[in-house]
Amino acid sequence: MLNVPNFLSLLRLVAVPIFLILLGDRRFTEAFAVFVAAGITDALDGAIARLTHTKTALGAYLDPAADKLLLMSAFIALGLMGEVPPWLVVVVLSRDVMLILGYFLLFTMTSHAMEVRPSLAGKLSTFLQLCAVTVVLVGHMRPGLVPDAVETGLFLATGVVTATAGVQYVARGLGWLQRQGGPPQA
Repeated sequence: MLNVPNFLSLLRLVAVPIFLILLGDRRFTEAFAVFVAAGITDALDGAIARLTHTKTALGAYLDPAADKLLLMSAFIALGLMGEVPPWLVVVVLSRDVMLILGYFLLFTMTSHAMEVRPSLAGKLSTFLQLCAVTVVLVGHMRPGLVPDAVETGLFLATGVVTATAGVQYVARGLGWLQRQGGPPQA
């Protein structure tokens, strides 16, 4: 069902190619505006869904998919542009790909959907990833505003917390699988 929260999530999906085109053209101010607008729609869709009791199954998948696509695309593009270190791009992408593949494998192995709830480290890693992209964009809009040491520290914190969240999600998935009786025997 397409309601206001789901429509906002769809807008965020549409924002991804616009953001990437602006970023590729090195139009950092406009890319930053699209990135902030996408962040606002993320906050709004969740708040509206909770307040109006309009949570849907579609929204449960669409909202995190839009978030992941925006952040993964941002890290890939900024990594290719040399704006974030390659190791951080690998950590962010590996965690998200592992999460998506793990969920898919658990579902296909057990035919049961595992409820996906973000951990505290998962929420913090998303916040730090958003901050890292924001700092890079702001650094291009206002050169010298963000000291290199702050950017480096933020990249390091983002990588550590993202990797920690990935390990937590793997442990959570394996624990869930064990409670389900393990994978089916061939």
